[in-house]
Amino acid sequence: MNKYFSLSDKVYDVTERYPELLEWLVANGFANLRNDVMRKTIGRTISLENALRSKQLSPELSEKHMVEVIETNKETADEALEESSAQKVDSQAIKVAGVLPCPIRVQLLEKLDGWLKQEKIDAAYDLHAASMGIEWLRGQIAESTDAGELADIYLSAGFSLFFDKDLMGRYMEAGVFADLTGAERLNQHFDNDEISLRDPLRQYSIIGAVPAIFMVNTELLGDRPLPKSWADLLKPEFANTIALPMQDLDLFNAVLLNVYDKYGESGVDSLGKNLFAGMHPAQMVKAAKQKKAEQTPLITIMPYFFTCMLDAKSPMQAIWPEDGAIISPIFLVTKAASQKKIQPLVDFFFSKELGELFCFNGKFPSTHPQVDNHLLPGQKFMWPGWEYIHTHDIGAVLEGARRIFTDAAGGKL
Repeated sequence: MNKYFSLSDKVYDVTERYPELLEWLVANGFANLRNDVMRKTIGRTISLENALRSKQLSPELSEKHMVEVIETNKETADEALEESSAQKVDSQAIKVAGVLPCPIRVQLLEKLDGWLKQEKIDAAYDLHAASMGIEWLRGQIAESTDAGELADIYLSAGFSLFFDKDLMGRYMEAGVFADLTGAERLNQHFDNDEISLRDPLRQYSIIGAVPAIFMVNTELLGDRPLPKSWADLLKPEFANTIALPMQDLDLFNAVLLNVYDKYGESGVDSLGKNLFAGMHPAQMVKAAKQKKAEQTPLITIMPYFFTCMLDAKSPMQAIWPEDGAIISPIFLVTKAASQKKIQPLVDFFFSKELGELFCFNGKFPSTHPQVDNHLLPGQKFMWPGWEYIHTHDIGAVLEGARRIFTDAAGGKL
């Protein structure tokens, strides 16, 4: 017994409280915990003791080693933080802030650390997992009084952070940020006659996308036709059947924004009426295994990445919508005045190497022109377009759409 954790605690809970234990677990046979999705799903279901025994590790001996890791980290943390803070105040370190998609965050940070050391670049980054939300970042930006208090580089998926005119919008209108990627063409899947993610005003950069598709539980479909498009999901025959990733606010907002853009208020109202439940994507995968129809949604809207977690024998059928997978863009927002010192880091974030990490490890297609996203010809994308974005207050649009959706969904939220 120790004062930090119990061997009966879930692996997820222990690694949340003491992130330093994650590397120890990975080094002792739990490599799958590097995948944040696996840690948050499987890790919630297994106790630390059972996990250790599954690898033929002594729980008692492992407990001692883990306590040593925690205490060693605790003893050096204050000293390291004090030293780091002093360096950041006295140096011209590049400031990077934002959130990263959970499935690729660990791998991306490893590559970033290695690259910074190799290039001898001084950078202070604060890149949280997207699952932690962005309220902490919104708060920092809201409290800022001038551009000098902002980070040099921001990374985030979705429309919540950068398109609120009372938040980041004031700095965008002042010309504080600019597209520094230098890209004249993006990947063919995102720069063609049907779609272009290259900002014509050269304010925003998009380096990748989180696509939303939907899954249909064919065992519950009955005599209803298989839905093949977003328009199909708004039909009355699918009332009370759709699970939405409402905890994934970025993707939820992207779905609302696109439905509002394409189908107006009536489309958002229909989506709300057709809601079965708001779930995290991992919950959706688990729900697909339920045997009782009243516990299982017929349709689940989820990030494309989570389809790889489904059993091949599952009744769930993945549908890439005929009118395109709705995307939550992964934005790279960079300070124009900082270009000289941050350009190498911008080039790193918008590189083929990082684009392949997005695509292969996370199924998040990259906008880099040299990356093969391994998409089929019919796998296209849906998004509102730059003209709509630059001519509307997206923050206000989303607020209105959420209100309509919430009223229509009623007690199901």
